[in-house]
Amino acid sequence: MTAPLFASDSPENRPRVRLRPKTDARRLRHGHPWAYANEIVTDRRTKALNPGALAILEDENRAPIALVTVNPLSRIFARIIDRDPDAVVDMAWFVARLQRALEMRERLFDAPFYRLIHAEGDGLPGVIIDRFGDVLVIQPNAAWADVRIDMLAEAAQSVTGATTLIKNASGRTRTLEGLDEASGVLRGVAPDGPLPVPMNGATYMADVVGGQKTGLFYDQRPNHAFAKSAAAGARVLDVFSHVGGFGLAALAGGAVSTLCVDGSGPALALAQQGAEAMGAGDKLTTRQGDAFDVLTALGEEGAQFDLVICDPPAFAPSKQALESGMRAYERIARLAAPLVAQGGLLGLCSCSHAADLARFRAACTRGIGRAGRSSALLYTGFAGPDHPQLPQLAETGYLKALFYRL
Repeated sequence: MTAPLFASDSPENRPRVRLRPKTDARRLRHGHPWAYANEIVTDRRTKALNPGALAILEDENRAPIALVTVNPLSRIFARIIDRDPDAVVDMAWFVARLQRALEMRERLFDAPFYRLIHAEGDGLPGVIIDRFGDVLVIQPNAAWADVRIDMLAEAAQSVTGATTLIKNASGRTRTLEGLDEASGVLRGVAPDGPLPVPMNGATYMADVVGGQKTGLFYDQRPNHAFAKSAAAGARVLDVFSHVGGFGLAALAGGAVSTLCVDGSGPALALAQQGAEAMGAGDKLTTRQGDAFDVLTALGEEGAQFDLVICDPPAFAPSKQALESGMRAYERIARLAAPLVAQGGLLGLCSCSHAADLARFRAACTRGIGRAGRSSALLYTGFAGPDHPQLPQLAETGYLKALFYRL
């Protein structure tokens, strides 16, 4: 999408969209950021609004609630962008949000490697920005940000001083918004290879151009740190390893060996490069294949590890997929548990926001029990502080990590 100047960006020209009668406006006034399509009075005028346009959201009595961005193509019809209905969304507005986010990260991290913007958690609905030193990778996953990508990029560059900005347009969320998948370089020159990223004493290689999502998952940082703390002298198995998230952290913690398992050959090659950059290339091996198949094969081979971590993609990305997702998490636990040596640790993770902590924990514990193992839950982890949660929006608190001693 190009970046037109909407007439509705001027407060005096903004259209108004209204909640249907009996819709709970208190939910929105008390902090929830979304109004769904089935909650909005729809007519020819609202259906004709451009995706990404600004509008004033009103309750059924026509009292203003907030300034929203709208997308008639999305199930999330309106996203609250500012509690002030008359706010002006211009360069200064973007700069203020980005500066506030940057100040918090600079207080928390001693190096410029983190998630800079975590969507609604940082007041920029649908926007993800990951920072890799002087490189920013931007995911404008909502229509309003996509049509204002140039302004967003200019503000981000102004605030951070980054020299290269890359737009990543992959992912299911953009499809749900009716957006394209056209990625590209917004500012500067794309790196000619993967970028080394220091984290928890390990070195990760991030492919910010052709890798999965932004190239690296910063959200697991505190959970990687826990695995590192338990890894001294351990034989480690990292399943769904991507570029070696848990496996490289374990090597940094003194693991004697790490086996990384993933379906992506390029991701495993980056894991190997990371281990070599740490001087531990001889301690890391890789195995490409379907994780369920590899876990089954390792069980048949009688393999044993002191620390096993499984960090799969979202098995329950929606409420409709919840039951099948829970069965998949249980199966992972059942297949992984026999591979853990007596007294060893099993780490199980979920990035499915539809699966709350209680249900995920129950599925994992059930799977461990079905494998004939007894367990004690040692650690429960979540995403790091560069992934701030909006308390009213469960989707911003999606990540769970459980470590059991078997």
